Amino acid sequence: MAIATRARRGLTRRQLLIRSGSTAALASLGTLAKPYLSRAADRPQLRCGIQSGDVSDDAAVIWSRVDRAARMQVECAADENFKTILRAASSDALPSTDFTAKLLIDGLPPGQDIFYRVRFESSDGLAGEARGGRFRTAPMTRQSISFVWSGDTVGQGWGIDPSRGGLRSYRTMLANRPDFFIHSGDHIYADCPVPSELRLPDGTLWRNIVTEEKSTVARSLAQFRGNYKYNWCDANFRAFHAEVPMFAQWDDHEVADDWSPIGSADETGYAEDGSSRLVARARRAFHEFMPMRATLAQDGRVYRKIAYGPLLDVFLIDMRSYRDSTWNKGDGNSDSFILGKAQLAWLKRELVASNATWKVIAADLPIGLVSLDAVALGDGSPERRKHEIADLLSFMKCADIRNTVWLTADMHYTAAHHYDPNRAVYQDFEPFWEFVSGPLHAGTWSPGVLDNTFGPKAMYQKGCSAEQGDNLAPCFGLQFFGRVDIDGPTGVMTVTLKDVDNRDLWSVDIEPRPDARPGEIMAEHI
Repeated sequence: MAIATRARRGLTRRQLLIRSGSTAALASLGTLAKPYLSRAADRPQLRCGIQSGDVSDDAAVIWSRVDRAARMQVECAADENFKTILRAASSDALPSTDFTAKLLIDGLPPGQDIFYRVRFESSDGLAGEARGGRFRTAPMTRQSISFVWSGDTVGQGWGIDPSRGGLRSYRTMLANRPDFFIHSGDHIYADCPVPSELRLPDGTLWRNIVTEEKSTVARSLAQFRGNYKYNWCDANFRAFHAEVPMFAQWDDHEVADDWSPIGSADETGYAEDGSSRLVARARRAFHEFMPMRATLAQDGRVYRKIAYGPLLDVFLIDMRSYRDSTWNKGDGNSDSFILGKAQLAWLKRELVASNATWKVIAADLPIGLVSLDAVALGDGSPERRKHEIADLLSFMKCADIRNTVWLTADMHYTAAHHYDPNRAVYQDFEPFWEFVSGPLHAGTWSPGVLDNTFGPKAMYQKGCSAEQGDNLAPCFGLQFFGRVDIDGPTGVMTVTLKDVDNRDLWSVDIEPRPDARPGEIMAEHI
């Protein structure tokens, strides 16, 4: 991770005057264009774009990437003209992180639009072009909230075709003006190279932008990094991330299809501690390119909670890093794992501690759709990986943890699942919703089969038809994301499933149940 300097508590009058003078000088470059342009190659060039992430009521992570070793300078303001600088901070972009830099800016006012700008400065004092963006901090009062979620970007060889609008879902999500975006995983498809052309069923050609690092299955650190850089080639992607903060998760394609910590490796094998070197390279690239907070409890940890005001806590879980390597095969009844003991215990503790009206569990995989790679195996009692979910659901019932909603992507279609113990084989839980939406830009699949262990019912689903077949190209319009609105005065959550053309496909209003926790929760349940 790039070295970060802690944000300063405001600026002195002298610093503000100096910065205002510098801003005025940059604004007057119309008369000085030729001298400036003649030295453009000497100045740090901002590559990729800018993005924010893990926004709370007083802080956010800012990320960018430059073309050489330089220092990232970030300023945050209360207005888009930067007349009132709230915070300023800097961070080094170094070769060791592929010239990415990120930092946590804190001390921001809650519930406000924050404007930020990023500029890189070389060691000899030459400053590059500034790039601006914005985000909104979480409220501390019961203000209405809106966010979107999805996953699965540039999958199955469907890359960026500018003639077809590029990564159009990002443009559509930006038009929704959400407070933040949950990316449920598969930011990249490291195992899916992008060819120059793909032939469509009607005989026309899909023509991809092609880069060297995206033209082969990723194995080296440079190739994993190149997968992330590829997405930044798209103008929709750049515009979206400059304006909408992201809460990032990961899934399998950041490494390889259906990977597990043990059993997924290349010819470089394993480190002395038994960890896969391939996974380590993929993990490093992921954290270099994601605007995530560092977790002091465990370096590189993905699972975390983000508090977003009194109405919402978001629990981002990791169903990859702690799973066993059995692939959830159904050839035995022994318990296997997808969360792991430490993460499961953490999730229980955080759910109990949460005072938010809504507890959104953002998962990188669904819990009721049959898949050897996920949780569900097929109808029956909770065996194999399902035992962890059964344990969690029973705990939430015992602890009277209310208003939980599961969000995920992964399955390359969109669906609304309602879980009810009255329909289930395993019945020791309270009813809840799970919503699936994706892909953002990948091949579309047909709806999957539901496992009746926890009694799910598909209230809505949309994907490929049998005639269309799986891996339908993005240009056919079956690309999906979900939108969540939480009303401030009433606390009602509205979930809307949407497509790439911003059509509302299906929607539901969910009334919050009043909080009524028991006075004491038995320690053995945690």
